[in-house]
Amino acid sequence: MKRLGIVVALGLGALLMSGCDANEAMRFGWPEGVTPQGKKMVDLWTWSVIAALVMGILVWALIFWTITFHRANDAKKGVFPRQTAYNVPLELTYTAIPFVIIAVLFYFTVIVQNDVEGKNDDSKVVVDVTAFQWNWKFGYNKVIFSDGSTYDGFEAAGNPFQVQEQAGKAVAEPEVEGEHGGELPGPAGGRDDDIRDYLKFDKIETLGSSTEIPVLVLPTGKRIEFNIASADVVHSFWVPEFLYKRDVMPFPKENSTDPIFQIGSIDRTGAFVGRCAEMCGTYHSMMNFEVRAVSPEDFDSYIRFRQSNPEATNAEALASICQAPEAVTTVPFDSRRKSDGSVTASGNPDDPTLANCTKKES
Repeated sequence: MKRLGIVVALGLGALLMSGCDANEAMRFGWPEGVTPQGKKMVDLWTWSVIAALVMGILVWALIFWTITFHRANDAKKGVFPRQTAYNVPLELTYTAIPFVIIAVLFYFTVIVQNDVEGKNDDSKVVVDVTAFQWNWKFGYNKVIFSDGSTYDGFEAAGNPFQVQEQAGKAVAEPEVEGEHGGELPGPAGGRDDDIRDYLKFDKIETLGSSTEIPVLVLPTGKRIEFNIASADVVHSFWVPEFLYKRDVMPFPKENSTDPIFQIGSIDRTGAFVGRCAEMCGTYHSMMNFEVRAVSPEDFDSYIRFRQSNPEATNAEALASICQAPEAVTTVPFDSRRKSDGSVTASGNPDDPTLANCTKKES
């Protein structure tokens, strides 16, 4: 009967293990990254967990060794055990080893962090990202096509900065008094609250709404730069497959934040959901977008189509390169709150192309 129990346990264990993916298991819970930086972060995480497991196994082994072979028994009752305190070489060893482990982990963390945060001037696509309650706007600031030609899409900055001439006057001769009769200061830094000169507007933009998830089309195999800013409160730009999120701040300069980050490339085509990862109000949980990674050739065709057809929608531009015209990873939130939640995204994120489709000439 005991043998039967062992056989059944081994059989169930083998059955469960057959459903495991070795690559997924070695990521220890992390999703698969689709950027070079993401893969380096996975490697750092994997080796950090392995180091922790090695130390854990060593500690567990010593604990079980102690409670197994050094427990009290009747034969040794009343006998004071041999003491190992004040063993200087041993104490120096187990004091030094943790410092060595910390130093190694710190070194590789800095190496990976510098690579993730690093920027250069070789970006082939520059995207202006504007977050607002509760959606996203994406604009193509610059695109270098596969043939080497360049598209400059920047159109204007929002609310051009103007130093408020009345700022000093407002302090000296305020028109409004405070609650207790004191003078109210003028605009902070000499500017009004509604000035948003840091926001960018581009000729080709994709704007999300309560009925449409914004789809950001990007090429694979090219370095991409994101210039992020918020029009209102603090948001956060997060694509899980990038294994990276970045807070999106209003007034980046005044808040001492760097609004620019880059990814080395996107390694494969597909659709990847993006989310706001910073609590930002009522509809925060539904502030989603989608990154659609396509081949460089399809991306060039997409941009040229939107150049040639400025009145065309983003859905029409996606359809022109045989891509699903709507998001396939998430759906809009019915702000009227009449949906029962049964509406789900349709399509294959790994292959969001349209079947039996002929690509249009741009």
